[in-house]
Amino acid sequence: MSSADRIKQYVLDEFLPGVAPEELEADYDLRANGVIDSLGLLRVVTWLEATFEIPMEEVEIVEQDFTSLTSITRFVELHSAAGRSGSDQLGKAA
Repeated sequence: MSSADRIKQYVLDEFLPGVAPEELEADYDLRANGVIDSLGLLRVVTWLEATFEIPMEEVEIVEQDFTSLTSITRFVELHSAAGRSGSDQLGKAA
């Protein structure tokens, strides 16, 4: 399962029970539409940290990174352990 699929499933399970996966578009604004509020944002950040090994104390958390599934996935790809190791290797190869 891709990180985008895992994130989508988490959002559906935790914030939109009963909504079918095909009903949630990747660019749907989760914050503006009240799906994820400030408390929900804390839950998402905690889950991302544990699930994708993101050292949140080292990452700048900006609300815009959590507006949609697309932005959350981009955040994970940029800051996850897997994403960092890939960029670290790119730096070493140069």
